[in-house]
Amino acid sequence: MLATRIRQKDGIFYFASCPAKEILGKVRFISRFYGEDEQIAAQTVPQNDEIAQFIARIERNDAAFQRVVSRAKVRSLKNFYEMAVTQPPIPGTVLLFTSDKLNFRSLEGQDHVGHLQEPTSKYLIIDGQHRLAALRFYLSEHPEEAKGIDVPCVIFDGRSEDFAAEMFVIINSTPTRINKSHLVDLYERVSWADPDRRFAARLVDSLYTESDSPLRYRINRLGGRSLKDKWILQAELFNELYRWVRADWKKIKLATNSYREAEKYYEVVRDFLKAAQRVWGDTWANENYMVTRPVTLKALIRVCADLAREDASPVDGRLKRWEDRLSAWSSQHSAFKVEGFYERFPAKGEVERVARIHRDLAKVADIEVKTAAKS
Repeated sequence: MLATRIRQKDGIFYFASCPAKEILGKVRFISRFYGEDEQIAAQTVPQNDEIAQFIARIERNDAAFQRVVSRAKVRSLKNFYEMAVTQPPIPGTVLLFTSDKLNFRSLEGQDHVGHLQEPTSKYLIIDGQHRLAALRFYLSEHPEEAKGIDVPCVIFDGRSEDFAAEMFVIINSTPTRINKSHLVDLYERVSWADPDRRFAARLVDSLYTESDSPLRYRINRLGGRSLKDKWILQAELFNELYRWVRADWKKIKLATNSYREAEKYYEVVRDFLKAAQRVWGDTWANENYMVTRPVTLKALIRVCADLAREDASPVDGRLKRWEDRLSAWSSQHSAFKVEGFYERFPAKGEVERVARIHRDLAKVADIEVKTAAKS
């Protein structure tokens, strides 16, 4: 497939134009859609396909995905395809995902244009199921039109479960346009949410709302009312806390009171961030430094998890004990100046950079790095 490779910050994805008939054979539908006299049955989602399972659970539990809504939306889109003449029927891109890492071969003299390998299985549709369902019904009645319709597609490949899930809820896929931060807020309110995710979501909420939290009102919840500058997206913070919670889950789930256990974890993060704030001094919340930017905050949460595993108890005196432990970071202030930061911490992307800062800060403070479970 001929495609254009697109780079945006640390992300790489592809744009391709696919003939209508061809793209319909390359995608799988995980919702049931209806036309006038026929239907597209939802394809079975394998148990080991966590991304599709995640999206399917949202669709089955969100009122916006009742069949009447899908039927009406598909009918409306199909009618638009029939009426559109000078207007392109599908002007917006369809977003597709494959966990395969696709090979891209640039054309001679063209760094960004080349041939993109096809995935070994059908694409998961992150955004555009209704449009493609309507296209399928439209072409079943007007097959001759297929030759005159190409579908613009954006293709994401080789990413993690979290990337696809976050992309899904941010882009939309419901008329209410759920985003990942809103989904974090909903983890405790939906029956299918995993208990470890609910636990991590509870920590995020405490860090935002508790009066003694160094991150109070600094988390971007997309709707939180605060005039203060936000430091980190709620979804980013959740991912880091969930990474830690998942690694500790065997121990956490033995607690008789999960709410009290979540309070204990919150108090650990609170004490760590307070200790870090004191050590970083004037560089904390300073726009000329990267200390309270997402890349560093995510690394700090990882250091916190490492330190907590070896020195969370006793609680009495923990804040002072950790301040002394982190005091070695006072020599690192200049390394976290905005100017030249990315040269001092070179990496292929954000994920690698967070891991590097995590290792560097832990080493300076003589904290053993533990590998957490993948989220």
